[in-house]
Amino acid sequence: MTSWQLVRIIAGIFILLSLALGVPGSPIFHSVYWLWFTAFVGANLLQSGITRWCLLETILRKLGAQSGN
Repeated sequence: MTSWQLVRIIAGIFILLSLALGVPGSPIFHSVYWLWFTAFVGANLLQSGITRWCLLETILRKLGAQSGN
C-alpha cells in the first residue's frame, strides 16, 4: 500500500471516529468538542491538496511506506 493511500485511510478513520465521538446522537458520544478534530483533519486535507505536501505522508515514507508517485 502506498503512502498516499495510507494517508487517506487514516484520515477517513480519524474523521469517522471523531464524528462518532462528537455527534450527540451517536452511541459512543463523548463531547461535541471532538468535532474540532474533524475540522482539523479536514483542514489538513485541504492544505495538502493545495500545497501538495503532507506531514503524515512524509512520516509514513520514513517508516517504510512506498511512495505513491
